[in-house]
Amino acid sequence: MDSTASTSLASLSSLWDEVFGTQPDPDLWVVIATMVAALAATVPHGVWRVSRNAVTIAHEGGHGLVALLTGRSLSGIRLHSDTSGLTVSRGKPTGLGMILTAAAGYTAPPLLGLGGAALLGVGHITLLLWVATAMLIAMLVMIRNAYGALTVILTGGTFLLVSWLAGPQVQAAFAYAVVWFLLLGGVRPAFELQAKRRRGGAGDSDADQLSRLTHVPAGLWLFLFHAVSLCSLMGGGRWLLGL
Repeated sequence: MDSTASTSLASLSSLWDEVFGTQPDPDLWVVIATMVAALAATVPHGVWRVSRNAVTIAHEGGHGLVALLTGRSLSGIRLHSDTSGLTVSRGKPTGLGMILTAAAGYTAPPLLGLGGAALLGVGHITLLLWVATAMLIAMLVMIRNAYGALTVILTGGTFLLVSWLAGPQVQAAFAYAVVWFLLLGGVRPAFELQAKRRRGGAGDSDADQLSRLTHVPAGLWLFLFHAVSLCSLMGGGRWLLGL
């Protein structure tokens, strides 16, 4: 009995050390290669139409998380095959909570990338993968359509497989690629929204909703989205490159 308890404690201690311990930084060429891979998933239009689904997960997850943190009731999240999404929450239709919830979408991917870069900068590669997996599992509970569930399951399953089965070098390359993608992919949606609004589209965008909530021009909210994404890219990029 004592032997079994000791073995269990040793296993838990080993798991704790693995998750919360630090791992060695990958070689600089790996960091640069993952940055190039993230650019390849972000810049070409055809590839972006697929990879943008991951940004939408972060975007809608940001809406949902902030809604809960500000005391709103989260009804559900839908992710669509055209890479759009919808997060529905209940609560006061005006006020700080609604404003923060609306502002969280476009700012979530780059801020998640910045947080990920901070973890990688201090060597917490495994912790980043586990935190991301836990967030995806939590988000899956709130998904309300089949396509959204499939997208989150595939994404979460990939993180889970890498976390459990891959070696340290593969984990490091995957983690860096994901964070680079969030940082780089977090920049493009604000420019896409700006282009749509210039053509007279996206009349009910997050920026327009924020404008109605705050009486601040939508263009200023777009400026905020640009500022957050570009500053996150510069700061996170410096951490990833060890500058």
